[in-house]
Order: sequence, then C-alpha cells, then structure tokens
Amino acid sequence: MAEPIYTVASDSETTGEDKTTSTFPDIAVGIDIGTSQCSIAVWNGSQVELLKNTRNQKIMRSYVTFKDDTPSGGVSNELSHEFDMLSGAAIFNMKRLIGRVDTDPVVHASKSLPFLVQTLDIGVRPFVAALVNNVWRSTTPEEVLAIFIVELKMMAEYQLKRSIKNVVLTIPVSFSRFQLTRVERACAMAGLQVRLMPEPTAVALLYAQQQQQAVHESMGSGSEKIALIFNMGAGYCDVAVSAIGGGVSQIRALAGSPIGGEDLLQNTMKYLLPNSESIFSHRGIDEIRRMGLLRVATQDAIHKLSFQSSVQIDVNLGNGSKLCKVLSREEFEMVNSKVFEKCENLVKQCLHDARVRIEDLSDVVVVGGCSYIPKIRNLLMEICKNKALYEGMDPLEAAVSGAALEGAIASGIGDPFGSLDLLSIQATPLAIGIRADGNSFIPIIPKNTTMPARKELVFTTVRDNQSEALIVVYEGEETRAEENHLLGYVKIIGIPPAPKGVPEITICMDIDSSNMLRVLAGATLPGSQHPATPYMEVKMPTVDDGHGWCAEALHGKYGPTMELVSLRKKS
Repeated sequence: MAEPIYTVASDSETTGEDKTTSTFPDIAVGIDIGTSQCSIAVWNGSQVELLKNTRNQKIMRSYVTFKDDTPSGGVSNELSHEFDMLSGAAIFNMKRLIGRVDTDPVVHASKSLPFLVQTLDIGVRPFVAALVNNVWRSTTPEEVLAIFIVELKMMAEYQLKRSIKNVVLTIPVSFSRFQLTRVERACAMAGLQVRLMPEPTAVALLYAQQQQQAVHESMGSGSEKIALIFNMGAGYCDVAVSAIGGGVSQIRALAGSPIGGEDLLQNTMKYLLPNSESIFSHRGIDEIRRMGLLRVATQDAIHKLSFQSSVQIDVNLGNGSKLCKVLSREEFEMVNSKVFEKCENLVKQCLHDARVRIEDLSDVVVVGGCSYIPKIRNLLMEICKNKALYEGMDPLEAAVSGAALEGAIASGIGDPFGSLDLLSIQATPLAIGIRADGNSFIPIIPKNTTMPARKELVFTTVRDNQSEALIVVYEGEETRAEENHLLGYVKIIGIPPAPKGVPEITICMDIDSSNMLRVLAGATLPGSQHPATPYMEVKMPTVDDGHGWCAEALHGKYGPTMELVSLRKKS
C-alpha cells in the first residue's frame, strides 16, 4: 500500500453542524478510535470482519507523528510507537483532550505526556504541539483525529476496493455534546458522514446478535436477558445495563467517567519516580526522551502484571539517573486504589439507575484494554456475587464489531439468516436542562431517557414586569449549574408586563433519532390561547471554544435580571 497523501479540510471549512440521516446510502464501516488503540471493521455479507493494515495488524496504535511535511499515524507508519514517542514527534491520547478546555483536570493531567500541552487556565482550548526538527509544531485534537481517520479510510478503501463515505464511530459515554461536535468536525474534515455510538451500546448490540444467533441455533424462542456491560480502555470507563430480547438491545442505564489505563499509568509512573514532575518540568529533547523511556517501561510493567505477580523494572533515564525496582501487583493495586474505587462506584450507580438487582443479571460482559487487569475482573465478580464473566467476545474487538453491525443495519442491508435483524434503542447518557431557581441545574430531559425524546417544563419570571428571559442550557449531572457542560443559550424578549410568577415560560427539549438536540422556548400568559412572543427554536450546542468563560460572561453581563424559577402550578 502506497504512502497516503492527506487531504484534510481545514477546521474553518467545517462546522460540524450537519447531522446524519437515519440511514446511510451505502454500507458504513465501524471505527473504534481509542485513547491508545484503534480498529476498523465492516460487515462482509455474512459476518463482521476486522480490516488489517500492511503489517497484518487488526489492532493499531492511535497516534500521529509530525516528523515531515506529511504527518503519518499508527495505521501506516512503519516506525515503532516507542521511537516516535521518545523524539517528541508523536501526538496521542487525543481522545482525552478533544473538546476540553484548559481548566479541565483531564487536560492538566495530560501535561505529563511526552509532547507539549500548555494551558492558560482561562477556559479556552489548550495548546498542543509536537517537536519537529527542534521546533514545536502546533496542532489541534481535531486535526490529529482527522489525519488518523483519513489513514483508516484510505486503508479500508484500498482493501474493499470502493470509496468510504459513511462511518459509525464509537465514543465514550461521558462525552459532552460539545465533544461530540468536535468529533463530528474531525470526521467532516476527513470527508466522512458519521453516526456516533456510545461504546457500551455498540458492545450491547454485538451481545444481542450473539444471543439471537444462539436462539436460532437451538431452535428456541428465547427470553429477555439483562447484561451488564463494562468497558474500560486507556482513557475512559463506561458501564451500561442493557435488556436483550429478540435482537433488540434496549439501554436501561449508562454511566461513564474519564478514568482509564492512562490514569493507572500516570499514577504508577509517579510512584516509581516521585520527583518526576520536577525532572520533566522543562520540555527539551532530553526531558521528553526521559519521560518517554519511563512511560514505555511502566507500560510494559503494567502489562506483565496482568499475568505475573511482580515485575523487575530497569530503565536508564540518562544523566546518571537509573530506575531499578521490583513492582508487585499488590503495589500496583494500592497505588491505583482510587481509580478502582471509581470503577466500582460506576458499576453500582449504573445498576441502581437501571433498577436491576444482581440476581437479575444474565451476563457480565467485560471489554476494553483494561479488561485483562486481574483487579478489574475480580472487582466485577465481587460486585456481581462471583458471577462468571462472559467469554463470548474478544475484549479488544467488541466495540468496533458492534459499530460495524450498526453500520450495516443503518445501510439497510438484508441478511437471509437474520443476523442483521437487530435494533439498538439508546438512552441519554447525561441529563439536559437549564439554569433556574438561582444557580440550580433543572433537568428537563433526565439522564437515561430513551431516545428519541421530547419533554418540556414550565418556568416563570422572578421580577415584576420582567420583559426578557435568558435560558442557559446545560448538560450533566451536577446540582450547581456551572459545574455542568454549557451547551448554549436562548434569549426570549417581549414578555408582556405582568407580576412576577404570572407569565409561563415553556421550555421544550427534543432529541431526534440522530441525537440532534433542539430547544424551543416561548412565553404565554394564563388564559391566552396564543404565545405572547414567537417561539424560539435553537439547535444545540451553540457555544464554541471558551465555553467555560462564556458561562461566566453571561452571568456577569445579565446577573439575576433575566432569571427564571420553576413554576409550581396549583393542584
């Protein structure tokens, strides 16, 4: 396969606002771009097939190097990831950075990566750069992701002998809508139409197909099964509870957090070299090389601890600094006890939200790169009362296989054996609402609402003769408004003069089958058959980079003058 020549649209040429339709005109491929690894799969007419690169690899590294005029990624680059990383030319972990501002703790944790991540801590996009010929070459997470998607696209087109225009791309549960738009923008830059699918939802669809095939083979009628899906990779941990029956996978609850193998790695690095922050405070070539050496050695040690009780670490960091230490599995688990505790809380929260008892679970499905860690497997078995873990799918291929199934289903492809007679019913991973009642977040569409969804609430004014209302839309789970993701705002003007508490401000939120969010808002007076002002309809999100300080600017500009409170109608 010839070296690819990249054609990536500029960020300014793509808005990311165009959404996918309910079906694709031709068969879509499934792509799973993880924080550290990626894969691409397609329905070949009878089953899901993972495509291989020129090195015969189905699972590839998620990174892009900027050493020449033409950047290259882990799909086609023949050089080792470790060599690239030691030079500072490789950009990776973009899934952790995309759509985040520089006040985000995840961004600050990324400063220990062996390339440049700078922050101003004012709520804008972080500065990311690779070291090319001793010059920092700036880039963006969207550009890196787009370059990598272009490589995957070209690899697929070469093997399938046709153009690729549509993809189903897996994303973490905890991604905000702002992050989703950034991923969509990267796909648009790569010339692709995309449908985004939460990773555990894709795994649940694959599980549904497997259960349906088992029913067909046994000539039985089947019964509903409830599966707990646990997916933990390098950057994120996602949990889902799905009800499976007749080829239908209905998500009952979702939970997710930006914790993963990267946190395990960084915690272990700090444990092995407590003064690492001062040693790597400068971003010169020598510091990046030493940082990369420590990272590679620690990664290798963690991998070995999955099948042995201890590992010897010997690494020469240069300048007379050497690290020689035996790391035991017990030490590794102790150092990362908080990460494992967060994983446990996510599982318990998801089961609680789904209103499912442990006894009702049919299977516990554990996937993702961290699924091989003994502590993770033991933790899930303890929570689920020693229930055996499901062994029917490859942990590293499950998400991309589910995405490929969704791509085939969305393309309208028929299958004589009924392998594609499947349906995935998704749920909202985060609540969506507005700021009201002071500084409270009032959900209008609750978390885990089945999609598509349409819900509304009624609010009212806080001042006599209040003629305007500012509706600030957020997404999240926190009780304080500013602790959630700001999606945008709607300003209603021309509210007729009336005592406070009399006008009725109706806020309606609608999520369609393509996950497009629309917010409708308007004011009426009691007894009136018509709205006092024309209704406003706005697609969300409307804010761009800097949404952190945008919320503060809105509050500073308008303060309490246009606030709303929930309207509690008399019974």
